[in-house]
Amino acid sequence: MKARQHPASRIPYPVSHILYPLSTFPYLSSYIPNLVSCVPNMYRIIKRFIDLLIATVALILLSPIFIPVIIVLLLTGEHEVFYFQKRIGYKNNPFQIWKFATMVKNSPNIGTGEITLRNDPRVTAFGKFLRMSKINELPQIINVLKGDMSIVGPRPLMEISFNLYSQSVKDRIYNTKPGITGIGSLIFRDEEKILSEAPDPRAMYAAIYPYKASLELWYLSKQSVYTDSMIIFLTAWSILSPQHNLTQKIFKDLPVRPQLIS
Repeated sequence: MKARQHPASRIPYPVSHILYPLSTFPYLSSYIPNLVSCVPNMYRIIKRFIDLLIATVALILLSPIFIPVIIVLLLTGEHEVFYFQKRIGYKNNPFQIWKFATMVKNSPNIGTGEITLRNDPRVTAFGKFLRMSKINELPQIINVLKGDMSIVGPRPLMEISFNLYSQSVKDRIYNTKPGITGIGSLIFRDEEKILSEAPDPRAMYAAIYPYKASLELWYLSKQSVYTDSMIIFLTAWSILSPQHNLTQKIFKDLPVRPQLIS
């Protein structure tokens, strides 16, 4: 006869060492599975609350930056303020991402297409500054408020880039909302440099995707308030100190970066 599995033995370690003592009480042990099922839901509720809090505060605090950027964009380049693009989002449903316009119109159909290189001629003069400072990404705060995105998560990709993933990755990667920042963004902050220095940028672009996939799947397996908080901290630190190596020190079990893209 098969032995009955103890309720606490089915709980992942970070939760089990908290709930295991409760399992010693007969009247409480039957509730453990229900408590476990509540943990992911609780994380999602906390994550959404943090998203709304950070996005609202950021929108208020960053308005002194938004206003002059909007004015400059209206007066220069293509005279476009925002750039909207179809991206793959939560549960693989498409949505329109918001960014400040940094490139000439119809840029995805010109030159290297979805791949942006350093000193890319499609990038406007002011757009170069916005991209270097990552200010061009800030309008995604609106996507967070709308519920399309989270502050932290896998980066939302264009369909052409999304299709570089294997089917097994595509089936899993957006089981959480895409983020303004994430572990992939931290590790590949220098992606434009890597692609620009490659003999064949398009071949290199395809070559880095298996590693990107392993990073995003790592995040899915480690999702927690702590992980999200550390990624937010590291994103801010990357702006102040772009060459830091704190990411690998804080997250010691990250997938190893292949030599090809080192």
